[in-house]
Amino acid sequence: MSLAVVYTRAQVGIYSPLVTVETHLANGLPGFSIVGLPEAAVKESKDRVRSALQNANFEFPTKRITVNLAPADLPKEGGRYDLAIAIGILAASGQIATEQLANYEFLGELALSGELRSIKGALTSAIACQQSNRHLVVPTGSSSQEASLVESLTVFEADNILSVCGHFNQSTPLKQATHEAKCSKITNTMPDLCEVKGQMHAKRALEIAAAGGHNLLFFGPPGSGKTMLASRLPSILPPLTTNQALATQAVYSIAGKPVNLAQWGQRPFRAPHHTASAVALVGGGSHPKPGEISLAHNGVLFLDELPEFSRKVLEVLREPLESGEIVISRASHQITYPAQFQLIAAMNPCPCGYLGDSQHNCYCTAEQVRRYRNKLSGPLLDRIDMHVEVSAMPQTLLTQPLPQLKTEPSIQVKKRVEKAQQKQLVRQQKTNQGLSTIELETHCQLTKSTRQWLSQVIQKLKLSARAYHRVLKVARTIADLEEQSQINQKHLMEAISYRKLDRGT
Repeated sequence: MSLAVVYTRAQVGIYSPLVTVETHLANGLPGFSIVGLPEAAVKESKDRVRSALQNANFEFPTKRITVNLAPADLPKEGGRYDLAIAIGILAASGQIATEQLANYEFLGELALSGELRSIKGALTSAIACQQSNRHLVVPTGSSSQEASLVESLTVFEADNILSVCGHFNQSTPLKQATHEAKCSKITNTMPDLCEVKGQMHAKRALEIAAAGGHNLLFFGPPGSGKTMLASRLPSILPPLTTNQALATQAVYSIAGKPVNLAQWGQRPFRAPHHTASAVALVGGGSHPKPGEISLAHNGVLFLDELPEFSRKVLEVLREPLESGEIVISRASHQITYPAQFQLIAAMNPCPCGYLGDSQHNCYCTAEQVRRYRNKLSGPLLDRIDMHVEVSAMPQTLLTQPLPQLKTEPSIQVKKRVEKAQQKQLVRQQKTNQGLSTIELETHCQLTKSTRQWLSQVIQKLKLSARAYHRVLKVARTIADLEEQSQINQKHLMEAISYRKLDRGT
């Protein structure tokens, strides 16, 4: 047979479209050409494939070899097509059986010795392969571990090209890849909320933010516990579902980061330094890769010292906070990465940090404070649901041992958070933070007197329309925590108290 068809997968953002590798052997002067919009790394695969087959003691055909990667308008990059091209050549030259090839997909880069090397993005390809009802052959190692996370998909792992051929010639079957991923449970090493002394108001805000998926900004003097509080948010968040964990790990797989099975199901916590660029935060590059906001998908993005970030960097957060995704555009194509993250930020109230602190004097002028806070635009603050002041801790409380304070541990707070989130999922299939304007009218109905009171407050505080919607969402979460179906004035008052930095207040 001089024509063989083999299946593999490309990598375009979080998607893995099918690529059909058509291999044809023709008479004429020996040659090897690859068509179908291959980039440099794919063009170089013909040298890797030739050396790998020869060193594995296969016969490399002395014919004119044409390999077509279809569809032709889809850009192909990387060494992920090496194994599929090699299998296509062996099948077209009759060196392996072809009866079962249509039921398999192949991924892997070939070494010159014939060994297989792992590739990036194996998990997204495995998810797409499972939907096509085919088996997947991948290199042993990180690729096989990632691919085996997809349930109901048969994944075979191979060390070299010889073992793959032995499987199809029915001499030595390939080993099926397995994993031991466990649903996440809070480990003893995770920071616990009971380690934070005092700050009951901030802890309450943190619980509300966790229950409704709300974005939160802590501001207060240095050493008041802002970073300590933020780092404990993952300990009170519900674990990821199987689909959420797969979606999160798929982003890490694309970024070339290995899957950590010990943390399977735990929500990611990303804390980039304030010197990070806009590309590092949202993703990009000549070959676009996911940034910090995508690596925090289904988890937490913590920005400490928020005003120290470049204003250009902060402004790129505005669209992802609303849409839950980031679109990276290039001249030839667009790539979309998921970015459904929960933003937690911390900042000082002024350049010196001691504005409003009873224990220290503030030496900043009104103009310096204004310039400092103006580093954060009004539209960005509008998209942050809660602005919470964290006061300096009294010395008498600071010196007390933790056992005497009897503070509530994370596991107890987490139970309330999970109960409130479950109520939201049953009611609207999403957390309160994701409610649309129409859904707010349905799930956040107010009595006539409460609506009149809220209207007066909104007018007096000069809140924007977006801030008004944020207040309703937070009030809905407070009511869910108290297991009440109706939002009342008490819930709205508490929600409005978490809007400290609004313009006009």
